Amino acid sequence: MPFYDEMYDDAGAVRPGYRHYVEWLRSIDPERLSRKRAEADVAFRRVGITFAVYGEEAGKERLIPFDVIPRILPANEWRLIERGLRQRVAALNRFLHDIYHEQEILRSGIIPSHVVTENRQYRPQMQGLAVPGGVYAHIAGIDLVRADDGLFYVLEDNLRVPSGVSYMIEDRKMMMRLFPELFVRHRVAPVQHYPDLLLAQLRAAAPAGVDDPTCVLLTPGAFNSAYFEHTFLAQQMGIDLVEGRDLFVQDETVYMRTTQGPKRVDVIYRRVDDDFLDPEVFRPDSLLGVPGLLRAYRAGRVTLANAIGTGVADDKSIYPYVPAMIRFYLGEEPILHNVQTWLGRDPQDLRYILAHLPELVVKEVHGSGGKGMLIGPMASTAEIEEFRAKLRTQPENYVAQPTLALSTCPTFVEEGIAPRHIDLRPFVLSGKAIEMVPGGLTRVALESGSLVVNSSQGGGTKDTWVLEC
Repeated sequence: MPFYDEMYDDAGAVRPGYRHYVEWLRSIDPERLSRKRAEADVAFRRVGITFAVYGEEAGKERLIPFDVIPRILPANEWRLIERGLRQRVAALNRFLHDIYHEQEILRSGIIPSHVVTENRQYRPQMQGLAVPGGVYAHIAGIDLVRADDGLFYVLEDNLRVPSGVSYMIEDRKMMMRLFPELFVRHRVAPVQHYPDLLLAQLRAAAPAGVDDPTCVLLTPGAFNSAYFEHTFLAQQMGIDLVEGRDLFVQDETVYMRTTQGPKRVDVIYRRVDDDFLDPEVFRPDSLLGVPGLLRAYRAGRVTLANAIGTGVADDKSIYPYVPAMIRFYLGEEPILHNVQTWLGRDPQDLRYILAHLPELVVKEVHGSGGKGMLIGPMASTAEIEEFRAKLRTQPENYVAQPTLALSTCPTFVEEGIAPRHIDLRPFVLSGKAIEMVPGGLTRVALESGSLVVNSSQGGGTKDTWVLEC
């Protein structure tokens, strides 16, 4: 299977964006790269840049491996990606407003009603609720891959509690610390101002009439796999990091417990899933949320970012309809394309999936983190037959896609510099305008031949450079 190499073209020539970098790389002793990688590991562990994996030994934390060779995007490529991201996120926000209000796209038949209203991420409690500015997904992480044709495709839309932006920022800080001379040679667009952009968007999303809003970041707590990111972002924005027990609702208003007494909270950047947000409405056994939070939300006295119910728009069963959303709401052709997707719930699609399992990637509709999936070309006969049985039993729980020839980027691994498969997660902020920092988090599959880039499955990260000229 041919792969698009980010650094070299098919003739082996260096691509324009990498020309100056390759000159530098060829002059560097590999032993220096090895020392720098070890230095990065020590620094990341000292700062506490780790993550936990659910299901592993309690309290066990890992470093996300950091690669010292950056992924570089020329300015013209980024401009195209940026336009496509703005278009896509605008359509997704329009879709979310529509399904919780007029439901025009459902009445039109473009999306079957039951696909939305029977989706486990659809929240009927949000029906008719007006959110500030009509924005539901204030923060979106859109996963992009480059295929063998050199084009970028959207692999997934992450609109619930997208994570990873702290690693994007810390990777840049680390590269500037390890190799300052590279930033003299290259005009790399900055990413460090992301927390400032995020805070400005959160403040602008405050309920009507609130001029100086109090914003907080709601975390599930220290045992959450992304807790480092929660603490990092709260610190960078200068806002309080709170858990559910730190908040309470009185007279349909949210307050934070402080040493000076209760303080009103206007905007909650929540990193807690819908099911755990309000035990009065969702899971009654949740200790992570705030009783009465939905009442305050419905009264318009607090903003939640992201809004409750955004998960329906990033569900894998909704993903195939995003190009149609763009046409329906914006009257435009999609700039970034979807990966071809077969739906298990469709009898014709199911027959195709079952007949081509060894060639396909099969994913759970509600799955995440690279778990609960089958990569047909790399699976054993037993694994394929196990998925065949699952598909026949609960076909509606699965979608399938072709096994993509994800692009590769040279990566510094134990045996030296070798190609490894990568993806890209830019972070898109929505408010009165749609904003983003140039680039995003590049994730890399560190095992030879692996297509799974998720950190929980052994993937690492790279600094992503967008060149300003």
